[in-house]
Amino acid sequence: MQTQKALLVVDIQNYFCPGGALGVSEGDQIIPVVNKYVELFQNKLLPVFISRDWHPKETKHFKEFGGPWHVHCVQNTNGGKFHPDFRVPEKAIILSKGTDPLLDGYSVFDAFDPDNKQFIDVLNQLSIDELYICGIATDYCVRFTALDALKNGFKVNVLIDAIKGVDKEKSKRTLDEIGAKNAKMKTFAEVIKELIKK
Repeated sequence: MQTQKALLVVDIQNYFCPGGALGVSEGDQIIPVVNKYVELFQNKLLPVFISRDWHPKETKHFKEFGGPWHVHCVQNTNGGKFHPDFRVPEKAIILSKGTDPLLDGYSVFDAFDPDNKQFIDVLNQLSIDELYICGIATDYCVRFTALDALKNGFKVNVLIDAIKGVDKEKSKRTLDEIGAKNAKMKTFAEVIKELIKK
């Protein structure tokens, strides 16, 4: 039986790109490839999900309130906006995570759509069973999201030419960890071949 595929772009936000408070080195360099994936999935009429960290001003996620992180991606601030080079399509479904002040919200499976539906419920409603994941950061939100997707029985493809991590060694270990749980590592050339077959 053919699977229903969707693209998931994780946290291409100003704060996580160079110049941001938690800027990932060269994080902005993946954006042209991410834009190509978005265009490809749109052209094939496949869903595009885009996640964002969307924290309240006070959350246990931040150092000031006992968490590990400097203040970042606060709702309705410039740092929380998507990077200006990232082309967000009109029909993309925006998923907000980290909105609960008591939870970290690393995984997109902790996120909600604009109608306040949990991500997994949206996936089930659309009969999606295969995710193509890209974005920032490999060793944090991409990792937690991919592991949750696998745990929930989804087929997972990590788009290795469209991810960037905080720490190179940790990112490599992350890909090994996800791969060991049957996620596939793919590039744009491989994905375009797959989708053209559809």
